[in-house]
Amino acid sequence: MRVVQKFGGSSVADAASIKRVARRIVATQSEGNEVVVVISAMGDTTDELMDLAQQVSPDPPPRELDMLLTAGERMSAALLSMAIADIGSSARSFTGSQAGIITTGTHGDARIIDITPGRIVSALDEGDIVIVAGFQGVSQTSKDVTTLGRGASDTTAVALAAALGADYCEIYTDVDGVFTADPRIVPTARRIPEIRYDEMLEMAACGAKILHLRCVEYARRENVPVHVRSSFSHRPGTWVRDAEPSEGEPMEQALISGIAHDRGEAKITVVGVPDRVGVAARLFRTVADAEINVDMIVQNVSHTLGRTDISFTIPQSAGSRTIEILKAIQAELGFERLLYDDQIGKVSVIGVGMRTHPGVTATFFGALADAEVNIEMISTSEIRISVVVHSDDVDRAVKAAHTAFSLDAEGEAVVYAGTGR
Repeated sequence: MRVVQKFGGSSVADAASIKRVARRIVATQSEGNEVVVVISAMGDTTDELMDLAQQVSPDPPPRELDMLLTAGERMSAALLSMAIADIGSSARSFTGSQAGIITTGTHGDARIIDITPGRIVSALDEGDIVIVAGFQGVSQTSKDVTTLGRGASDTTAVALAAALGADYCEIYTDVDGVFTADPRIVPTARRIPEIRYDEMLEMAACGAKILHLRCVEYARRENVPVHVRSSFSHRPGTWVRDAEPSEGEPMEQALISGIAHDRGEAKITVVGVPDRVGVAARLFRTVADAEINVDMIVQNVSHTLGRTDISFTIPQSAGSRTIEILKAIQAELGFERLLYDDQIGKVSVIGVGMRTHPGVTATFFGALADAEVNIEMISTSEIRISVVVHSDDVDRAVKAAHTAFSLDAEGEAVVYAGTGR
């Protein structure tokens, strides 16, 4: 079999961890598998490099920032290759560019266009374990080094698995799989043995940090089975795939798969927007042209006749930029003022089973009311209900919803390293 494994930063935080991971990789190869490994930077290396860049320059050129940040994964790849060699196996490390990962030219958030894995295949044919630096590639046009965005080593691994025709992709992290909620908030969260791509997409989009959103999108599109496991244990983990239930397994989907939360959003309210055709379109086109993702949107009747108030959420990291571009068109659109609130959090209930079960919304809102959590915004899809609450209420809301849908397990989940990746 051909297997792609990805190890996160918490799994290779120090020399002892790297040696432990090396033994695990060699054990996989010794079972008769061809092994390709995607590796993240050690521990907090990427954050430390970013802090260093900010000390040198408050506004570093994106190209040079990518050159700097990709160094962390290259260090991990080389060290892991050395550790594998030290226990008697042969490994070869590659940068993203050397591995044939071709991307768009957007520094800091490039997208994978193609993978030409010729050097990887040659190394595998020679019996080597292949180590690939995650989170990076090379621009198709400029040939510059690019990064794929934070957490995108997951995406690198799944993309390589698809390009290499791997049987599956293993994502190793510091928890024993995908849980019904973040075990740091809900210690009684239950491990999910198997989850479908659609549900995992919603959980990732709603703040679950266990898998990168683009990784799940890629896995679904290319039909790559993903096995989420802990590098600190040998427990069975969670399979992300759309396989049919095996013989003897129940056909009914669980009502609710999990509760996700996200503290990384902010809310902007555009007060006193003229209530006429085309104004909302112009407003959101301006935001979209700046490549800022809008999540939840609510329109309310304003206190002023002929006007309306529009509230929407965006990533906190884009808050100041969004305010700037909206102020630039204030005179054109004629709205009165802008309100900004970054003290919010999103809590979401996710499950394919809710399609055929009435009362999910009532149960969710009832649990929040009993926990004295006020709802500021609401958004729904066929398999998700999301609410925005005050940031101080997020933990209480997650726990209340988790209990209300009977997701609590008897034992406590184990978090081995504390980062979730």
